[in-house]
Amino acid sequence: MEDHIATRSDLRGDCARCFGLCCVALPFAVSADFASDKAAGTPCPNLQGDHRCGIHAKLRPKGFAGCTVYDCFGAGQHVSQVTFAGQDWRTAPREQARRMFEVFPVVRQLHELLRYLTEALTLPAAGPIHPDLRRALARTEDLTHGTPEELGALDVGVHRQEVDELLLRTSELVRAGVRGKKKERRGADLMGARLKGADLSRANLRGACLIAADLTGADLRGADLIGADLRDADLTDADLTGAFFLTQPQVNAVRGSAGTRLPGSVVRPVHWTAGL
Repeated sequence: MEDHIATRSDLRGDCARCFGLCCVALPFAVSADFASDKAAGTPCPNLQGDHRCGIHAKLRPKGFAGCTVYDCFGAGQHVSQVTFAGQDWRTAPREQARRMFEVFPVVRQLHELLRYLTEALTLPAAGPIHPDLRRALARTEDLTHGTPEELGALDVGVHRQEVDELLLRTSELVRAGVRGKKKERRGADLMGARLKGADLSRANLRGACLIAADLTGADLRGADLIGADLRDADLTDADLTGAFFLTQPQVNAVRGSAGTRLPGSVVRPVHWTAGL
């Protein structure tokens, strides 16, 4: 799984091939994650003329931790280089720039689905539905190559729901045989929960709110973590070996340690050891 996902460079953000779309298209508000407000379609004041962040190395101490836990899953370079054929929003006609900002969030959602489908196809237990997963992957790929007009008119929510049904079935197959209420925590409100050393192996944590939860030393092996909100959760010495549908933005949002065991599809965040 790890190697296959790692080879899909198109599903990882490549800022060098993007025109800083996430720094312009998306809004943010003053909060623990952002030090200032910014409206959608307005360039972040930290965005430089070369489309690079002027405070990239100091985002956390400068109050922009939200930027460090964001990933476009490769949508930025796709919209920049494929959908708009290398046209920079700075020099494009205003209407085209506006359309670029509208299309970016749509493609980002499609790329996130591609990330999940790619992973699902590497899970042996999901073998019975691999043909359906391949069709969904091909369909999603096709949608990403639509024209700006087609992407703007796409009801991505409908497509997302269709894909999610397959991802749910994938989870059921991978976690087959697991019983007990403690293992079924889909959408659970576990904000700040004390789960130190908890046995959550092969648990269903889809969409669970685990903000600031204490998961120190918890067993999360083989758990389904799709959509789980892990912001500021403490995963010190936790074991996430084999956890699936875990993305880099989720990992970047937690507190971890050298003893935290991660699946190979994600990398250990620098700030875990840098003290940022």
